[in-house]
Amino acid sequence: MTTSSNWGPRDEDWRNRLSLGTEAARKLATTTKSPPQMASITPRWLLKVLPWVEVSAGVFRVNRRLSYAVGDGRVTFTEVGQNVRVIPRELCELPILRGFDEDAVLEELADRFVQRHVQPGDVIVERGQPADQICLIASGKVEKLGVGKYGDRTVLGVLADGDYFTAEALLESHDQWQFTARAVTAGTVLLLDQRAFEEVVSGSAALKDHLDQFKARASKPQDKDGQAAIEMAAGHKGEPDLPGTFVDYELRPREYELSVAQTILRVHTRVADLFNDPMNQVKEQLRLTIEALRETQEHELINNREFGLLHSADVKQRLQTRTGTATPDDLDELLCRRRKSRVLLAHPLAIAAFGRECSRRGLYPQTVELNGTTVRSWRGVPLLPCDKIPITRGGATSILVMRTGLEDQGVVGLHQTGIPDEVEPSLNVRFMGISDKAIMSYLVSAYYSAAVLIPDALGILENVQIGR
Repeated sequence: MTTSSNWGPRDEDWRNRLSLGTEAARKLATTTKSPPQMASITPRWLLKVLPWVEVSAGVFRVNRRLSYAVGDGRVTFTEVGQNVRVIPRELCELPILRGFDEDAVLEELADRFVQRHVQPGDVIVERGQPADQICLIASGKVEKLGVGKYGDRTVLGVLADGDYFTAEALLESHDQWQFTARAVTAGTVLLLDQRAFEEVVSGSAALKDHLDQFKARASKPQDKDGQAAIEMAAGHKGEPDLPGTFVDYELRPREYELSVAQTILRVHTRVADLFNDPMNQVKEQLRLTIEALRETQEHELINNREFGLLHSADVKQRLQTRTGTATPDDLDELLCRRRKSRVLLAHPLAIAAFGRECSRRGLYPQTVELNGTTVRSWRGVPLLPCDKIPITRGGATSILVMRTGLEDQGVVGLHQTGIPDEVEPSLNVRFMGISDKAIMSYLVSAYYSAAVLIPDALGILENVQIGR
């Protein structure tokens, strides 16, 4: 007798069974199901730790005291083979050229820079020698060395790609370098001699007038942060004439307009009508869409060119690692630049690399409780993971530190609540109708931005290597 082809391998011993098999039993059973899962959901710590400020009319204006410290950006370059050239318009990032718009003069200045390749240990400028150059760092890392009270050598700071020193030296004669600049890694610098600079100035009345205006601004009383000084008298006796003063404001304060992340969710009416037990299909589709939208929101708060934190930090608040990997020394220097540091943000791989440095030194960072969760900290400041902070091809990333809150003049998130069809703060879902193909559409929108109220509220440790 032959066996029917309908019997599979698992059915060969059906005659020996004493009870109902599980495969058959499942036909009558109700399957227990989980809600739809999503692997890309992260803790989104940035959204949790930012204090959110209500913004009416979609715009937030940051009023500050008048500041004379201008032109604190970074310079960028073009590279063709081995030849590196500064982009002429990027020279306007130098304080002495801020706001100068004569393209022909900027082109001439860019052409006058001389390229120099440096190796580790090479001295670029030496303390005590005439300060007669502008130095632009196209690539590599350079440390500024000084002399301590007892004659020992001290590291005053570390500069990297896009940094420069010192443009103001060309405005005065017989200045001397107050530090020694030495290459830490191989790299390229561009140098402009004072003689070449003065030749360009002598041939351009517009540039000469611009430099005179810069000197006039620089001669006005300023405080340590470059703000217009508030005149005070202290320690006097008798009845001297007291200074009169006022607090001047910026005439063109920065305004932050709420950004938006949007998508259109489409659901077929047949799915919404028939397949809603035990879970509502539209509700689950919206839940996952909102999760993805919030992930995009955090990414934009970190990386957006207009308001993202990586692009909002003042150059004076950008530090370079001394050895590549973030060390306890680097984080200490990052924290000491501001008061009331509330939170550190880093890529998980950067946190792991920092942990290895601590273990190598025999240090064990403490943990703190934040929003009911135990997290790693450094000097009592929570060190939170954020995978939205990018890692370059060379394995370098950044670590951010923030003081937060409107009252502390820190970093704040911006949103507007009470918008139509709101389902979460500053996030709404609006029904757009049903197409002729019986597909329902929902517009899902999130409105947000972030503002740095004063420069020292945000600091960044750059070029953090995630491996040794």
